[in-house]
Amino acid sequence: MNNNSNADSGHPRETQNGGFWALIITQFQGAFSDNVLKWLATFLVSDVITNTTQRDRLIFVVGILFSVPFILFSMAGGFLADRFSKRRVILWVKIFEIFVMFLTTASLVAGWLYLTIFCVFLMAVHSAFFGPSKYGLLPELLPEKKLSWGNGILEFTTFLAIIGGTVVGGLLFEHFRGHQVWSGIILMALALVGLVSGWRITRVPAANSQKKFELIFILDLWKQLKLMKQDRPLWLALIGNTYFFGVAALIQMIIVIYAKDVMGISDAAKTSYLQAATAIGIGLGCFLAGYLSAGKIERGLIPLGAFGLTICAAFLGRHSISYPGVMTNLALLGFFGGFYIVPIAAILQHRPAKDQKGGVLAAANLISFVGIALSSVAFWLFTELLHLTPPQIFLVIAGLTLAATIYLLWLMPDALLRFVLWAFTNTIYRIRVVGRDNIPDKGGALFVCNHLSFADALFLIAATDRPVRFLMFKGIYEQRWIKPFAKMLGVIPVSSDQRPRELLQSLQAATEAIRSGEVVCIFAEGQITRIGQLLPFQRGFERIMKDVEAPIIPVALDGVIGSPTSFEHGRMVRHFPDRLPHPITVSFGSAMPHTAKPVEVRE
Repeated sequence: MNNNSNADSGHPRETQNGGFWALIITQFQGAFSDNVLKWLATFLVSDVITNTTQRDRLIFVVGILFSVPFILFSMAGGFLADRFSKRRVILWVKIFEIFVMFLTTASLVAGWLYLTIFCVFLMAVHSAFFGPSKYGLLPELLPEKKLSWGNGILEFTTFLAIIGGTVVGGLLFEHFRGHQVWSGIILMALALVGLVSGWRITRVPAANSQKKFELIFILDLWKQLKLMKQDRPLWLALIGNTYFFGVAALIQMIIVIYAKDVMGISDAAKTSYLQAATAIGIGLGCFLAGYLSAGKIERGLIPLGAFGLTICAAFLGRHSISYPGVMTNLALLGFFGGFYIVPIAAILQHRPAKDQKGGVLAAANLISFVGIALSSVAFWLFTELLHLTPPQIFLVIAGLTLAATIYLLWLMPDALLRFVLWAFTNTIYRIRVVGRDNIPDKGGALFVCNHLSFADALFLIAATDRPVRFLMFKGIYEQRWIKPFAKMLGVIPVSSDQRPRELLQSLQAATEAIRSGEVVCIFAEGQITRIGQLLPFQRGFERIMKDVEAPIIPVALDGVIGSPTSFEHGRMVRHFPDRLPHPITVSFGSAMPHTAKPVEVRE
């Protein structure tokens, strides 16, 4: 390890929570200052340029200048995030921010509007280098089970910063008319605060100190995209992430002209409140999504958020909406956007190998800003060429989002079903999960579980973010109201009444699924336990795991007896339990070798 790595060697785990919160403060300050400057410049443009066509074109230019640095420099930021300690990269970026804010102050004193706009470009350069290190630090500071929670906090505070930055940008514009030097001084002071908080981030070693720099960033980007395309969930997350940021940027630009042209609002502060409503919604949605994920990456939130985005954008397509109505719809639009983006961000951070995270996140960052740049092009296309009104543009967004949602469900038909089952399970039951860290992050595995009720599969779905393929009795599988949903979940039907060849085909299907990297679950008792005592395990899972180099994970369900879907004293429960939600524990044991015998797994 080189001297740089030694200088930033890891601290003990107990110090890393403090480092996480230092990162949150640092990124909050950066996002806040970024948005103050961006909206201060936007309002200066709107105030100085009176010609509507010229105003819209300059807003388009500001959007492009904000996006281009991410396209040009994100891969370089990803290289630095892998090659050096991410903490060290962040400190140098914060020093650069102090210089940018000094230049901003000079431009405000002199009244040079175009230099102020150029400073928006420089702050985007700052953020392009900051992003890969910021997101790459999360999995280094937090365990995987807290990654969705960490993302929820990160996105929540980011959008709180956007709220504050948007509102304060408008307030500074109004309050310091003719004396904008004070806006620059405030931004310089905030940059110093960010440098101090960045110093408190936990020291971490370089992820790949031997990484070589690709001078032509397109080659590095192409390599990262090829790597991501090999991992289907990662690739779909990249597409979803790009779409979200493109639409979010387009909505921000629409709000500016919506306020002036549709609602007749000339007060910059009132326009800022509309922007803030959207950001508040996103922040709350992110926070709640992180909480609902309960220590795992809940992919079912993605289509739910997409449906919400579609409906809210369609409502904004109406012309006769009051100011409070527009604000409420924008807040709800942002709320569902938070549901949509948190699991996507967690997938992007969790799926890549440790020494590839910086490059992958940099590529995702770059591509997301390609989406943002295209949103500026779309804004110009809708306003200049097609002459669409802001409500009509919202209707276009609703239509595009609906089409994207339908396509998503076609690619991942189980995602929404998983969330519905998860929500149902967590409404009637309170599920405590023990040993989730024993589940392998990737690769095939066999869950061997005891069988206490008709809802046992739902408990396992709610307890892990990995898709699970269950072996199900063919008689139940063939029931008309079960079969469509069972197919979505990839259930493997099996029956002891089948001929030996058919039975072997079912078991072989389970074997091949594990070999291809999937998780399969078998209820090894062969039937629901009527009296609560563990029955002898069937030997079917031995046949599944023959010559398969994958772990067996014993899973124990506890507390199910007496619940609405179980048996009690040998008879089906016909009354609601005394406590709702009913407490249940799902315990994942340590991984066992594929050669483990039924009696060993049962114990």
